[in-house]
Amino acid sequence: MDKDCNSDDSVKYYRLKEVEEQNSFKSTWIIINHKVYDVTKFLEEHPGGEEVLREQGGGDATESFEDVGHSTDAREMAKNMLIGELHPDDWDKIAKPPESLVTTVHETTSWWSNWLIPGLAAAIVTIMFRMCTPEE
Repeated sequence: MDKDCNSDDSVKYYRLKEVEEQNSFKSTWIIINHKVYDVTKFLEEHPGGEEVLREQGGGDATESFEDVGHSTDAREMAKNMLIGELHPDDWDKIAKPPESLVTTVHETTSWWSNWLIPGLAAAIVTIMFRMCTPEE
């Protein structure tokens, strides 16, 4: 457990490796907004089920926690489980990738795909229609 000399003595800093090691039936820690929570005693009481917390155990649960839209009461309860903060040197290790990795390709179309293919299709349909209909 690392202590930061430049900060308030009451704040305990944990390295990411320490948090990752706390992912078992005996001890489950999660990270939410760079704060470390020991949720071990809360596992059985969690309204969403024990497995929800266990899936996030030992890692960053910020996105999952925020996506669910926890109530003010839930956020207050979480304060009782707060044991420290993630060491600032490890913040980049849990940084999320950019929102979108999709690359847009601008495709230029030529005249033949816009006019020639539909024109040929129309001509073929016209010829087939004339061949199949009886002449009067």
